[in-house]
Amino acid sequence: MTIHDRPGQIIILNGTPRSGKTSIAKEIQQTFDGIWMNLGVDAMMRQTPERYQPGIGLRPGGECPDLEPHIVRMYEAMFSMISVQSRLGFNVVVDVGFHESYSQLLGILPKSARQLQGLPVVMIGIKCPLEEIMKRRRDTWGQTDERVPEPVKRWQAEVHKPGIYDLEVDTSKLSPVECAKVIHEYILSGKRASAMDQLRLR
Repeated sequence: MTIHDRPGQIIILNGTPRSGKTSIAKEIQQTFDGIWMNLGVDAMMRQTPERYQPGIGLRPGGECPDLEPHIVRMYEAMFSMISVQSRLGFNVVVDVGFHESYSQLLGILPKSARQLQGLPVVMIGIKCPLEEIMKRRRDTWGQTDERVPEPVKRWQAEVHKPGIYDLEVDTSKLSPVECAKVIHEYILSGKRASAMDQLRLR
């Protein structure tokens, strides 16, 4: 493997389903300078055999303890690929929904942070109020039930724990284009991203 003098930038977009992560990732790929690879929950789920679905997309609640050992290894595989691509000089945008609400403590986030040690990583919280999440679900699937499903509540409660980020954006107030612009400005500012350093030590 050829290691480049300068590793590629890594951007992690962490948020709930329907929060807008995928749209922001696409905007980053289309508009940021350089080659931006996308490795995240959707990419991993497409590679996962049906009997192990939803893989790393497993929602909070500890519903499938038999899947959890595989999920740990899937995250390890994904972050190994992210590390390799960055070391080869590719930029990587990662859209994911971290949580620790499994049947037991798995420590996936600090483990993932340790895999990226020494690489330039910006950790971004993709925030979106529950009301907007429900509106997007209704707009997408034509649902008329106003009740908030329990899995949606659990995602909203768990995905931003412990809430350590370099930057946060609210997708109910900013479009994907605007979010990407804010992220781009943060990277260009030269500020030292420290969220992954803090998460690595947890």
